Amino acid sequence: MSYGVNIAEMERRAAVYVDRILRGAKPADLPVEQPTKFDLVINLKTAKALGLTIPPSLLQRADQVIE
Repeated sequence: MSYGVNIAEMERRAAVYVDRILRGAKPADLPVEQPTKFDLVINLKTAKALGLTIPPSLLQRADQVIE
């Protein structure tokens, strides 16, 4: 199970920063942003191998379930 930032969203935000820098903004003047979108990924195959049971309510909340 993993809960972390959405990589695709972070790449989009990085592109905005690169655009600002290429247009002449100083990197030191740009604000620091925190991630706003997180993903919950559950690997059922590994959970089964470890003998773990994942509650259905948690599976429904997951953004991605690996079977």
